[in-house]
Amino acid sequence: MPATHQTQDVPYAADEMFALVAGVELYPEFLPWCAGARIRRREADGQNEVLIADLIVSYKVFREQFTSRVVLDRANRTVDVHYVQGPFRHLANKWNFEPLPEGGTRIHFFIDFEFRSATLQKLMNGVFGKAFARMMQAFIDRADAVYGKPAPALAAAAPLPETEDRTQAG
Repeated sequence: MPATHQTQDVPYAADEMFALVAGVELYPEFLPWCAGARIRRREADGQNEVLIADLIVSYKVFREQFTSRVVLDRANRTVDVHYVQGPFRHLANKWNFEPLPEGGTRIHFFIDFEFRSATLQKLMNGVFGKAFARMMQAFIDRADAVYGKPAPALAAAAPLPETEDRTQAG
């Protein structure tokens, strides 16, 4: 079962990046392989907002719908996704947006999943690392489009480290 953790610094505010990831219904506009998104339910749970969301993921001949419970914690700038139903044995992912003292945000993204089908699992194992690197980049590209690409002087003032990718199979 693959698991990966990526960390990336970006020149956008933590609240801006949180808003992009929390906007699940907009994923088909910019997220690779996301063919559809629907919010079934939205409710408050204390200070958090909880979504029950359906996503349709499409890659080559693979097309699957799954439902997740998405917990949006604005105060702590975290998004926790818990699997409800669909083609997985399990699926969990978490986003955390850490404001940096010099400006910008450090994004922490973790995902772990396993398909019920060995065939689908084998297919995804082959593209897993590339797929999730593209997913992180899709959110950064979306931030560029929505918030405006930062001026070169600003970007040069705070160089971004390489994306850290720890992929595990096992």
